[in-house]
Amino acid sequence: MRIIQEFKTFAIKGNVVDLAVAVVIGTAFGAITNSLVRDIIMPPLGYLTGGMDFSELYINLSNQEYASLAEATAAGAPTINYGVFINTIITFLIVSWALFLLVRGMNRLKRRAEEVPAKAPEPPPRPHSEVLLEEIRDLLKEQRDRQP
Repeated sequence: MRIIQEFKTFAIKGNVVDLAVAVVIGTAFGAITNSLVRDIIMPPLGYLTGGMDFSELYINLSNQEYASLAEATAAGAPTINYGVFINTIITFLIVSWALFLLVRGMNRLKRRAEEVPAKAPEPPPRPHSEVLLEEIRDLLKEQRDRQP
C-alpha cells in the first residue's frame, strides 16, 4: 500500500503530467519536422538532382532486381536504405537547429533578466512623530553646544 501512496504523491507533484505534455508536444513536433523534410525540403532537392527521390535510394543485397524499395521490401529482400537515412539526418539537423534556436532564445531572455538589477523597494516613510522627535533632539543639541 505504501508504494501506491508514493506513486500518487509522485503523480500529483506534476512530474508525470509535465513528462506527458513534453512527449505529446515532442511527437507533434516530430511529425511536423518529418513532413517538412519529406514534403517541403526533399522535393526541391530531388528536382535539383534530376528528379531523384532520396527515400527510394537503397542498395539491394540480394541477387534479384527490384524496381523500387517498396517492391524489394515487400519481397523481403535485404536492403541498405541509405536514402531513408539521408532523410533522417536532414530531419535530425532541422530538429537540432530548431531546438538550438529555442534554447538560445531562452538563454537570451534569462541573461536579460539577470542584467536588469531588481530595484530595492523604497522604505516606507517614517512616522511624522519620529521626524519631529529627531528635529527636537537636534535643536536641543545645538542649544547645549552654544552655551558656555
